[in-house]
Amino acid sequence: MKKLNRHMLICSLLLLVGIMLAACGSNNEEAKKEDTKKEETTAAESTTRVYKDYIGHEVEIPVKPERVVYHGEGFGDLLALNIKTVGAGFSWITNYAWEDRVKDVEDVGFPINVEKTLSLKPDLIIIGTSDEKTYSQLSKIAPTIVFDTFAPLDQRLTELGDILNKKEEAAQWIDDYTEKADKMWESLVADGTVKPDETASVLTYYPGDRLFVMARAGLSQVLYDSNVLKPGDNIQKILDDGTGFAEISTELLPEYAGDRIFILTPADDEAKQSTKDMMESPIWKNLPAVKNGHVYTIDIQKSDSDASTREWLLTELPTMLKK
Repeated sequence: MKKLNRHMLICSLLLLVGIMLAACGSNNEEAKKEDTKKEETTAAESTTRVYKDYIGHEVEIPVKPERVVYHGEGFGDLLALNIKTVGAGFSWITNYAWEDRVKDVEDVGFPINVEKTLSLKPDLIIIGTSDEKTYSQLSKIAPTIVFDTFAPLDQRLTELGDILNKKEEAAQWIDDYTEKADKMWESLVADGTVKPDETASVLTYYPGDRLFVMARAGLSQVLYDSNVLKPGDNIQKILDDGTGFAEISTELLPEYAGDRIFILTPADDEAKQSTKDMMESPIWKNLPAVKNGHVYTIDIQKSDSDASTREWLLTELPTMLKK
């Protein structure tokens, strides 16, 4: 009898262990299924992320955008990072330094044509305007980001690298360019072409006889980033205000003209005539930079501060300054 009870006890224990093992196996299987579901969900979720743009829009954007429309200044920044875009605003510019690299990019007009943009089926739109009406229209087509095209170069490229999944490429480009630019300016100082702490100003005319001094935009940004050519006091005030440029009268030229003056040759015929009239005026001819022969002209289309134009300027500026 005792042997029988002992046998039954052993069988019961074995049965209990079997049930427990089966339950554990079932639980493990369920846990694996749950983990797989979580991994699949995480993978799906990781295709997009929330990005807060320049003026505060929180936008769900693709982690790896593939059909980008970019509208605004500084398109050459994207070229430097080898970003392929399906559309951009080119109608306002005709002679840029990187013209041969955008033949396959569709022109979406200036101002941006909403219908044309829609036809390109973008998965991300980047614009340089904070106009809410335009933003509202474009954001119905695809996730839309407002981008600060007047930000310093390293800030712009770092931000674009983040937006467009090119962080490493952006960091490498900045390092390489900074090294080359520093060597260029050092050589210009070393051979006496430029003296340290000389001032520079960049001027251009718009139609309507409107004279502008550039501060945080285009070529002026390239010059002032050199830490060799400096802005004068009045231009520094514009920079401190975070403004890209300011309109001035010809009478104020002596207050804004630097030791070096760069004239951006406009595309518009009326603006070209205004430039010619200014350069024939007594005020202009009495400026120290004019008397010293330190005046340089460059097409406005080739005076941007985008990354690709800056690479081009590394060879152009020394030639200009040594004339």
